[in-house]
Amino acid sequence: MKYIVNKSNNPAYNIALEAYAFKELRDEDEIFILWINEPAIIIGKHQNTIEEINKEYIDEHGIHVVRRLSGGGAVYHDLNNLNYTIISNKADEGAFDFKTFSQPVIETLADLGVTAEFTGRNDLEIDGKKFCGNAQAYSNGRMMHHGCLLFDVDMTVLGNALKVSKDKIESKGVKSVRARVTNILSELPEKITVHEFSDKILEKMKEHYPDMTEYVLSEDELAKIQKSADEQFGTWEWTYGAAPEYTISRSVRYPAGKVTIYANVDKSVIKSIKIYGDFFGIKDVKDIEDLLVGVRYEYQDILETLKTIDTTEYFSRMTVEEVAKAIVA
Repeated sequence: MKYIVNKSNNPAYNIALEAYAFKELRDEDEIFILWINEPAIIIGKHQNTIEEINKEYIDEHGIHVVRRLSGGGAVYHDLNNLNYTIISNKADEGAFDFKTFSQPVIETLADLGVTAEFTGRNDLEIDGKKFCGNAQAYSNGRMMHHGCLLFDVDMTVLGNALKVSKDKIESKGVKSVRARVTNILSELPEKITVHEFSDKILEKMKEHYPDMTEYVLSEDELAKIQKSADEQFGTWEWTYGAAPEYTISRSVRYPAGKVTIYANVDKSVIKSIKIYGDFFGIKDVKDIEDLLVGVRYEYQDILETLKTIDTTEYFSRMTVEEVAKAIVA
């Protein structure tokens, strides 16, 4: 087994790194990576991003959103969240399933005075509270298993960032399942940092796999990973544009009247939209409906499009910002 030392906190880069190790380092039978992200929501491959996040909140707080290669639900990461990736060519043999990996984690926690257990299909719990979320991807007999160990995550931000919007969204995206969770740090008798915890996990892995050595990425490989982060995993097209077709209904009330929209969105671009409400205007809102077809279903894109016309002729006593927020948060 090889392990890769990764000091990056950039979510798009870290997803690109594990994707590179998964797809390109096929001669390495087993690879282990530990990594920590800046505040980010990591979306499952088959999810509709807009359904999983509180877009207004994450924009206000500068939280990254990145789609990963594996399935499963959306998870929140921050600098006190320890993530791991295991890649193995032994997927078909079942020789490296999640239960296999959970043992070093359970033993590390036991060394620190905490009793953890493997439960259900792939959960790790302390006193019935989950502290590890995980997901898998497969390709030609090769498996990538990754997950996040909740060490000292800000649960308030987690709750707000993943808060489901009140808008009605219907799509074929896979929905996330929320569970009762706990932070590892709050369970530890003696407090340590997330980096110290990471070191202890790596030490325990080396005990289990005494032949484990470091794989050092070359400058060329690092450049390829950065290119992948810039051109794929860090792009709007990958994170939002890969969404399935969906319909959304949204209603907002202002002092100047109520605005209700119904939109059909494909690859996060508006295909059709209808606007209703009890607002006043001297022009027909069909002009605006036609104007918005083909525009990304993103606040900034919609705002810039609306600024090309005088929206007060359609929505009396409403600012262009209010009109845009009535369409998308």
